[in-house]
Amino acid sequence: MKGFLLVIGRDLRLALRQRADAWLAVLFFVLTAALFPFGIGPEPNLLARIAPGIIWVVALLAVLLSLERLFLADFEDGSLEQLLLSPLPLEAAVLAKVLAHWLTTGLPLIAAAPLLAVLFHMDLAGLGVLMLAMLLGTPILSLVGAVGAALTLGARRGGVLIPLLVLPLYIPALIFGVGAVDAALQGFAARPHLLLLAAVLLVMLVITPLASAAALRQALE
Repeated sequence: MKGFLLVIGRDLRLALRQRADAWLAVLFFVLTAALFPFGIGPEPNLLARIAPGIIWVVALLAVLLSLERLFLADFEDGSLEQLLLSPLPLEAAVLAKVLAHWLTTGLPLIAAAPLLAVLFHMDLAGLGVLMLAMLLGTPILSLVGAVGAALTLGARRGGVLIPLLVLPLYIPALIFGVGAVDAALQGFAARPHLLLLAAVLLVMLVITPLASAAALRQALE
């Protein structure tokens, strides 16, 4: 557990030293979403109806911006080899790095989501569900993204390949996340969608560290 926490702390300290990278995802999230009213018109009912889908899709794209650096810096400076040789299992190290990535990327996106909900005139009935859905869904984006980042590590133009690998795997999180908010806005129960989203998260917590660790070992050979 001590090694797990040390990896998280190290990645958080590195993220604080490079604040621009952390803010880039949030700025992309807010500015990209803010473009939609200019493109489709300022009609409040229309914006409120499409708000859940826009917020989720833009959040998904914002997470993609930061995935390439998840393992790349450690790969280039040799830290990844030290992690492989350390007593901490590589799977646990991957999970720690994913958690640090979520704290510096996913959590700020969740904090910025209410601003976009107000911008799109979303009913307050859906705001709580949106926050809860993103709290369950953004870790899925980081976990799945870690697999793509590990598979493309060391490859030429890895940043281009990552979206091609992970976007199809993001579809369940996108469907259940948007479905939960839509259900709440229409007066239906959001609980089934949230439970499915939680189930996807639990499955990814088991599968993705194993897959990412295997891809990292292959990249280091």
